[in-house]
Amino acid sequence: MTAGNNGNSANDDIKSMSFEQALEALENIVNDLERGDVPLEESIRIYERGEALKVHCDRLLRAAEDKVEKIRLSREGTAAGVEPLDPQ
Repeated sequence: MTAGNNGNSANDDIKSMSFEQALEALENIVNDLERGDVPLEESIRIYERGEALKVHCDRLLRAAEDKVEKIRLSREGTAAGVEPLDPQ
């Protein structure tokens, strides 16, 4: 399918977006779609871009969660090290 390949190359810029940039772009897409005045073909194209943005945001959030650590306190209340937020 040629349309799918074009859609992928049109979304290549998403990979380099920060979480905040991707979220803002996703919010703009939602606003455009909710307004309801976007032609059908354009709606489909931006919906597909929105899906790619959502996947990117989810990936960045998971990576951030993996980096979050919880500070362990000693009996005296001083920092004694760190441990994963959700030990497994």
